Amino acid sequence: MSFTEEEVEYLRSQMTARLATVAPDGQPDVVPVALEFDGTHFWVGGPGESFLGTRKVRNVAAGSRNVALVVDDMVSFDPFIVRGIRVYGIADPPVERVGMIGPGLYMRITPTVSWSWNMAGEPVGEVWYPSRRAVHT
Repeated sequence: MSFTEEEVEYLRSQMTARLATVAPDGQPDVVPVALEFDGTHFWVGGPGESFLGTRKVRNVAAGSRNVALVVDDMVSFDPFIVRGIRVYGIADPPVERVGMIGPGLYMRITPTVSWSWNMAGEPVGEVWYPSRRAVHT
């Protein structure tokens, strides 16, 4: 299973996400990041040496390659409309490439499981939005 066309369109329309990594001592860390989705992988990066010194990169380099991403937005507060996708994945150490913020070092994140909700952008009803779970292979 993979992302639906609607999910891919949404992921390509969003430029930011929250990325969670785990330090070797078990401490979770979450940060906002610029995000690029190429249809298969997510890319998170920045300019050279400064990106290598970030906690997210140090956590992945230390062997904590399991990560989580949340890409979401609030379409409206009244009526209340939110949509988003949560992704579990595996991060690779940074490689040189040209990405959405220019040349630099980027970590590639391969999705393993995702949950999406309200891709149609509908107001919330009497119950919370149902989610769609997908296992990525």
